[in-house]
Amino acid sequence: MQVAIVTGASSGIGFGCATTLAAQGMAVLGTGRDPGRLAELEKAAPEPGRIATLAVDLTDDDAPQRIVAAALERWGRIDFLVNNAGIGSPKPLHETDDETLDRFLGIMLRAPFRLARDVLAHMQPGSAIINVTSTFAVVGGLRGGAYSAAKGGLTALTNHIACQYGAQGIRCNAVAPGVTLTPMVASRLEDERFRKINIEMTPHQRLGRVEDIASTVAFLCSEGGSFINGQTIVVDGGWSSTKYLSDFALTSTWVPDGSPS
Repeated sequence: MQVAIVTGASSGIGFGCATTLAAQGMAVLGTGRDPGRLAELEKAAPEPGRIATLAVDLTDDDAPQRIVAAALERWGRIDFLVNNAGIGSPKPLHETDDETLDRFLGIMLRAPFRLARDVLAHMQPGSAIINVTSTFAVVGGLRGGAYSAAKGGLTALTNHIACQYGAQGIRCNAVAPGVTLTPMVASRLEDERFRKINIEMTPHQRLGRVEDIASTVAFLCSEGGSFINGQTIVVDGGWSSTKYLSDFALTSTWVPDGSPS
C-alpha cells in the first residue's frame, strides 16, 4: 500500500486531499496544528486506520523528523508528499512588517523545503512531491506581498526538485489553485470587491471547490500522472490565463467608489 503525507490536512484543501487519496487506496498521514480537527479527519477515513494524524507546528525545528518518523513507524515507507499547509490574508509589500514576512515564508516556503529534504531520503522510484502553490505565484496579484513571495519560491523549489531528482524516478509538480471555497477564504467572500474580482473575471462561472484541487493532486499521484514532472497545473477556471469579464461587469455602469449602479 502506498503512503502519502499531507500537511495542513485538518481542513480545506488538505482535508480534501487526504480523504481523496485514502479513498483511492493509500494510507495517509495528515498533519495539522489542531488535534480536534485532526480527529475529524481520522473519522472521515474510508476504513479504520487508513488515515493517521500528527498534531505538529511545521515551523518547529524538529517537525520534519517527527513527521517522517511517524509515517515510517506506522507504514514503513513514504511514496508521496503533499505540501499544502498555508495561511492567507496577506498585505501588500509596503504594509508588510518583518514578523509577517518571516511567518509567511516560514510556513509556506521554509517548512515545505525542510520536509521535502527529509522525505526525499526515503522515496523510491515512482514517488512524487506535490506542492500546493497559488495563482499568485503565476501572475501578479493585488495585495500578494509575502504570500506571493512564498508561493513563488515554492514554484521555483518545485522545478528544482523535478530536475535534480527526476533521474531517480522522483517527480515534483505544483498545483496552483485559484480562489477555492475553504474556511480560509470564506470571510473574504463577504467583501464585494473580492467577489467581483474573482467571479466576474472567471470564465467558468463559479469559484473553485476543494474537490477540484484534491482530484488534481490525486491525479498527479496516479499512474496517469506518472510522466508529468516539473509542471504547475493551474486550477482556477481560466482566471489567470484570460482577460475575461462577465456580462454583468461589461454592462454595469461604474461610479467613482467602484460600486455598480
